[in-house]
Amino acid sequence: METQVLVYRGPVRWAGHVLLAAVSVLSLFPLVWMVLNAFKPTDEILYFSFLPQNVTLQNFVDALAMIPLPTMIVRSFASGIFQMTGQLLTGILAAYALTRWDFPGKKLFYGLFTVTWLVPFQATMLPNYVNLVQLGLRDTVTGIVLPNLASAFAILTLYQSFNAFPKTIFEAAQVDGANSLKTLLQVVLPNLKGPVASLGIILFINCWNEYFWPLLITRSIDKATVQIGLSMFLSSDGNLWGPLLAAAVLASLPILILYLVLQKQIIDSFMKSGIK
Repeated sequence: METQVLVYRGPVRWAGHVLLAAVSVLSLFPLVWMVLNAFKPTDEILYFSFLPQNVTLQNFVDALAMIPLPTMIVRSFASGIFQMTGQLLTGILAAYALTRWDFPGKKLFYGLFTVTWLVPFQATMLPNYVNLVQLGLRDTVTGIVLPNLASAFAILTLYQSFNAFPKTIFEAAQVDGANSLKTLLQVVLPNLKGPVASLGIILFINCWNEYFWPLLITRSIDKATVQIGLSMFLSSDGNLWGPLLAAAVLASLPILILYLVLQKQIIDSFMKSGIK
């Protein structure tokens, strides 16, 4: 029986590698196609030729002239950083309270957090929009960030990590005279840097990829995040495929560089999130 297992393990393994390679090629093809076409003249893009015959940088020059791309990228980064920081802060405090203390309604609060996570965004979209318009926050980064400063997903994810933290360490810190805030900052967080950093990466990527809410709250391309700005440019100048592809390449560079720098942490964060 053991011999048969060894005989079939090789072909099965190779078949798995072939399947993964095929899926990888299919996943990378749109990105490679976008980059190659960004260096083609506009008339060449309309004809099928995988490699550019006449390499040009004019599309990038036109894209930077037509779209305030650097400003949109900075705005997207600022929006993502603010949202990630707010969600981490509220998530840490809420998860710490739920795991550190016993108080009336504790299970009810946890259940409410779970329920709010299951509520679709469309259900709260209209009230949030009306309130922000009344506050004069339309077309602002504050309007994009404010409704997303807390995340039930962050609370529930950190709850699992905080709940697994040894209770004896809490007791030892209390005996040493440390208050709750000091215990959180000097004992708990230094030992949970991995889960917190992993969650922060996931939250930032989610905020960077957010499309629907920034689209709703933004009216002009000068105030848009990078995803919304590209969408507005496509709607206004639908025939300028070269500059549009060049702008998409430039907009992809910051998050690609971030991925290359934090590749290991990003992969670990998605693996931990999937396991949970």
